[in-house]
Amino acid sequence: MPYLYLDYAASAPTRPSALLAEKTYENSAFAGVNPNSLHTLGRQAARALDAARRDLVQAAGGGFRTPDVIFTSGGTEGNNLALLGIAEGVRQKDHTRTVVVMSAIEHESVLDTAPVLRDRGFDVRIVKPNRQGKIEPQALSELLDVSVALVSIMYANNETGVVQPIRELSQVAHQYGAFFHTDAVQAFGRIALHLDDVDALTITAHKLGGPIGIGAELIRSRTPLRPQSYGGGQEQGRRHGTQAVRGALAFAAVARECTERLSATQNTVSMRADHLYQRLCASRKIEPTTSTVIGDDHLPGTVSILVPSMDSESLVLALDQAGFEVSAGSACSSGSLEPSHVLSAMGISRQKALGSLRISFDERVSEEELESFAEALLGLVE
Repeated sequence: MPYLYLDYAASAPTRPSALLAEKTYENSAFAGVNPNSLHTLGRQAARALDAARRDLVQAAGGGFRTPDVIFTSGGTEGNNLALLGIAEGVRQKDHTRTVVVMSAIEHESVLDTAPVLRDRGFDVRIVKPNRQGKIEPQALSELLDVSVALVSIMYANNETGVVQPIRELSQVAHQYGAFFHTDAVQAFGRIALHLDDVDALTITAHKLGGPIGIGAELIRSRTPLRPQSYGGGQEQGRRHGTQAVRGALAFAAVARECTERLSATQNTVSMRADHLYQRLCASRKIEPTTSTVIGDDHLPGTVSILVPSMDSESLVLALDQAGFEVSAGSACSSGSLEPSHVLSAMGISRQKALGSLRISFDERVSEEELESFAEALLGLVE
């Protein structure tokens, strides 16, 4: 039975450019060589790793430099390193900075650092979104003072697709002398990023069609960071362990591909998402999660809807049987019968939140395929 995969926000299908980069690496003289070795092949591997850093910096923009790139195993490790490492690094420099602020709609890899931070002596404050899923600069400002070490607000939400006003939020954080981190896992390679006032950001390969198991944390040199792992001294002592050169090269390849075609791809995917919203929400039993569904305030290719008359688990399983693969929200929290913490924080009722669906895709999914999905979902709902 053929399946139409529509869960790109969880992990996107591997792109040929990533496979080609991996094959090229496998055929190179330095395949499998430790990039930290002093011999010729080790230096060749190190140069390839630095080339991947340059590609990622160019793709991200925002004035980051090649040495700012720390390779990680993915978004979760990157967020953990940023939240714990920067908070502790700032406190080491200024012992009065003992507060971390994060939003209520963050990915679990950020929110789940809160109890760890509290155990380490930090106070954690949570800023809530408005009904449209946005963190307002004024709401953030009300939680800030000179004791704040770090603010972390995601660039675009993994469930709703809502893009945050990162430029304004980061400027508010800096007014109080705090550092600003953003989880850009969903946004990187899908929309143009505005990072001039961002001190650190998290990105990962598999959301774009790169391999699972490779990501990066971009942290400006002026940002204090205390390592969260020990032994080896790799990544300038900031993240220890032998780097995955193969994965880094594949990550760089898909980042180049996506950013080079960003504008055209964004327009195409946004139009398809808009059409899908119109088809689905023409039903009286389906409604969009937010009033804004396309444009600069929303990720292209992330369609978030509510089906209050049904529960999302039943819909996901029924659609799976029909050959369509979608999600009830974040894949990292699948299996939970509780409503999404994101939707709850937005003030959406439990009944509606339990009927949420996330359909996500990129330019590789055609209009015809989305139309076939729409017909299947509308048939189930009606």
